[in-house]
Amino acid sequence: MSFWEKVKKIIQSGAELDNGSPATPATPAAGPEITNGGSTVYRYENNEATTEDKNILPVTRSEYLPEIEQHIATYIGSPDQVFHEIVSEFVHIDVHWVKPSAKYPYHILITSGMSDLPMHVPEGLENPNDYERAELMVLLPADWKISEADFQDDDNYWPLYFLKMLARFPHQYKTWLGYGHTIPNGLDADPIANTNFGCMLLLPPMLSIDKDFLRLHTKDGKFINFYALIPIYKDEMDYKLEEGTDALLDRFDATGLTEVIDISRPSVL
Repeated sequence: MSFWEKVKKIIQSGAELDNGSPATPATPAAGPEITNGGSTVYRYENNEATTEDKNILPVTRSEYLPEIEQHIATYIGSPDQVFHEIVSEFVHIDVHWVKPSAKYPYHILITSGMSDLPMHVPEGLENPNDYERAELMVLLPADWKISEADFQDDDNYWPLYFLKMLARFPHQYKTWLGYGHTIPNGLDADPIANTNFGCMLLLPPMLSIDKDFLRLHTKDGKFINFYALIPIYKDEMDYKLEEGTDALLDRFDATGLTEVIDISRPSVL
């Protein structure tokens, strides 16, 4: 079984519920839109959240931090550094950095704090507790510049920006994120920084064949899912919406695409 076939199997096991595609940014329009590929599209027509939601401080902070840190250490390795957030809205998002190692020769950035609050999963969803809480991660090549000074350059900072922005997104706009969801960079999927990527795709973390990392069962009986951000091109996003996630993953498999971000890769189409 190929790498992406394993990802498809994980998604088909129930992690991908509606293969949705939240559009940035904010107030949801009435009525769902279903694409030819089976995606439910959530459209956000305004540029800001509702007035009562602006500038609110987190109601809780780092509730699951010790358990998340232990989960990362158990399955990946102890974080070498944590990028702490100074000012927070809705949830306090820190980013844990695991440097390249012999086992994982790439940078791994993982959020904590997104799971402090449950997401607004669709009504009628069976076992909503299984999907209400999440954290995000990205994998970056070993030569990616990572430091507070390097992050002053958007060409280095954008993966961290999307981690933090999307970790806050479902709480700010009362929606949810899950496997197979695509989030465009603005309504037109504009190019991100020094790349031609225009969208983020959420997939199971591709660190090993051990699926135990994909979900953390907390001491209070909650579940935290870990979703990897995969930057994709606008034509890949459109293809996924028309043909479905499985069809796009077949293209990933055919072209040998890996989970590590490669800003110079061609479109799989």
